[in-house]
Amino acid sequence: MTDIRAFGGIHYNPLSVKDLTQVLCPPYDVISPARQQELYDLSDNNFVRIEFGRELPQDNETDNRYTRASVNLNNWLEKGILQKDSQRAIYVHDHRYRYGNREYCRRSITCLVKLEEWDKMVVRPHEGTFSRAKSDRLSILWALQANTSPILALYDDTDNNVAVLVESATPKSSLLHAEYENGKSHNLWSIEDADVINNLKQYFAQQPLYIADGHHRYESALTYRRERRFGASESGEAPYDFVMMSLMEFNDPGLLILPAHRLLGGISRRNLTGLISGLESYFTVRKIPSGDRSPDDVVKLLSGKGKNKVSLVLYGLLPEYYLLLETREDITLNQVLPDLHADYNQKLGVSVVDHLILEGIMGYTPEAIGSLLSYTHDAREAINLVQSQEYQLAFLVNPVTPADIKSVADSGGRMPKKSTYFYPKMPAGLIFYSFVQ
Repeated sequence: MTDIRAFGGIHYNPLSVKDLTQVLCPPYDVISPARQQELYDLSDNNFVRIEFGRELPQDNETDNRYTRASVNLNNWLEKGILQKDSQRAIYVHDHRYRYGNREYCRRSITCLVKLEEWDKMVVRPHEGTFSRAKSDRLSILWALQANTSPILALYDDTDNNVAVLVESATPKSSLLHAEYENGKSHNLWSIEDADVINNLKQYFAQQPLYIADGHHRYESALTYRRERRFGASESGEAPYDFVMMSLMEFNDPGLLILPAHRLLGGISRRNLTGLISGLESYFTVRKIPSGDRSPDDVVKLLSGKGKNKVSLVLYGLLPEYYLLLETREDITLNQVLPDLHADYNQKLGVSVVDHLILEGIMGYTPEAIGSLLSYTHDAREAINLVQSQEYQLAFLVNPVTPADIKSVADSGGRMPKKSTYFYPKMPAGLIFYSFVQ
């Protein structure tokens, strides 16, 4: 049973911070060193100093980016830069943005969700995780005793029960508003009505939640709870038994999942030799002159392929060509994919690349693949990085769908790491949750 709760969130004080666009930041996992410096330069109060502070050469156990994050958090609360809501609430977030030539608006509700182990199937994952990212988030939990950015989770509500309830209870005036020059905006409202909150609790008690973005944060929260509970004399619920999540309906019109294209570098000549013949054992291979089509055109070609086959584009093996790969009808992939990979892996481009091509044809172990692969959601960037010789190969894949995520999670399986890219990322610093009551 999913247990959601209202909470008194912490956010920037609108009386002290007039322009939220100067202080919000992306979540830690998409902040590059260059972007990190830009955010530092943007404002002395930018949330990057808490979410993902700089590492310094002189860092030690008592002075490091985690301890500095804690100092910043406490100082900003004392100075009134940040404030904590006295009333428990569930927060409504509208995120407007542009992608391509379209405008989107996605709505989520931010609340606390009681932590449950994966085997309970109350909260369901869909992809694997990296240990380094989990270690980083665990360190920030111990330093701050707070969730600084929300986990994005999906839920089923085909009858729009939640949407109608939330719409009727959302105040006219927003709690916080941020408007960017590029058309992106954030609006945050708080719902404090006890009856509405109770109705939401009752609805979600019958619904599983599907982790969309934030597997590392959820697993770190589970580990943190275990470590806090180990040898502790306290009983009953504790604040760290809950984690902050933003919940979004599977069919929300603003939900956008971009492809997780694969970039491969550090490949030996031996593993490149004979790759085409290996691919031809499982795929039909069509050569498309690279001068005839742009990366965007190739992606359109890729997305136009039939649903009963897996289609990929490989670039870099023959620099003058894109190689359009399509699984052969006379080959059953479950004959060649390892037994531990379920049927869904036969239908997902990311799984076919990681398991069939990299493991099966090229002979890499899963551990080796982790050190060779990088990822981008931008096909043009992927091609440019191969052309500039920063990487040797680019595999362009179709995006995973919400239905794919639900199917994999319901089966108890997992897609490969970095299979999905939810766009845009939820902001850090708009609202967050402290365990310190």
